[in-house]
Amino acid sequence: MTVRTTVHVMRHGEVHNPEKVLYGRLPGYHLSERGQAQARAAADWLAERDVIYVVASPLERAQETAAPIAERHGLPIATDEELIESWNMFEGERVAPGDGALRDPRNWPRLRNPAKPSWGRAL
Repeated sequence: MTVRTTVHVMRHGEVHNPEKVLYGRLPGYHLSERGQAQARAAADWLAERDVIYVVASPLERAQETAAPIAERHGLPIATDEELIESWNMFEGERVAPGDGALRDPRNWPRLRNPAKPSWGRAL
């Protein structure tokens, strides 16, 4: 008999971030209304699946995304401190097109070494 385990991995819902800040690990960034709706939709999609464990990063947006899924299945949310954003040298900076940190020529050298990621996500 073959035992099959399915692991569902998902990203958090949309974050309320009107200032277009690269929030990274910064606290205080919660789901937007749309992000909350996305979290509920994920819970609806997973409703008929045999979910036995829910784990999330300690960041608010991840906890808020996991909450409706955990609630739907009557499970607690396990928090894993290791499941978190990569450090980013632009954290807390505005990175929107036009007037963000990426437009400042002083920051361009940070983006030029592909062997040393300076921003973005690492899996």
